[in-house]
Amino acid sequence: MKRIILILIGISTLYSCQNKDHKKNIIKTIVQDTLSKTIGGTADVSDAPPKDDKAVELIRKQLHVLLKKDLPTLTKEERYFYYEAFDLNNDQKNEYFVGFSNSYFCGSGGCSGYILNNDGSLINRFSVTDFPIYVTITPTEKFYDLIMESSGKLHHIKFSNGKYPSNPSVQHEHKGKVPKESSKILDIQGKKLERYSF
Repeated sequence: MKRIILILIGISTLYSCQNKDHKKNIIKTIVQDTLSKTIGGTADVSDAPPKDDKAVELIRKQLHVLLKKDLPTLTKEERYFYYEAFDLNNDQKNEYFVGFSNSYFCGSGGCSGYILNNDGSLINRFSVTDFPIYVTITPTEKFYDLIMESSGKLHHIKFSNGKYPSNPSVQHEHKGKVPKESSKILDIQGKKLERYSF
């Protein structure tokens, strides 16, 4: 009788070990598949929960103020934004570039967007801009110059009197290529930027 009990315990232990190995193999396969898709840029992150950080809430709050008149006409599908943080004036505080990519905010010349201070206050709004925006390493009035594309042409944008010009298409055309040391901001098409509702 003891032998039968020992044999049953042995079989049970062996089966549970094989079952654990099977579970481990399934988990390992899922992890490897997810990693390869993430590295390859093919992972579907559309259902990933959005980050709920202070910057997002700050931007949401400011968009409700800036777009107060537009909110009643915006559909749910049009009420989203992208953002990227960048310290434009070397004060160790990020400013926020806020952009859109739907037909309400975009037309044939480009899209609208905002640059906000770290406290959420408006530095300026801009229009007819194609993304990305490039931040150069050359400052004017302590803020880095920008290179913005509008209607297929690059324009050099300089900070003046507390803000950047709102319409890049009427600013000086940028000659040559974008400098290699420039930072690319709001690359909505090329980067997988997270989309936030407001």
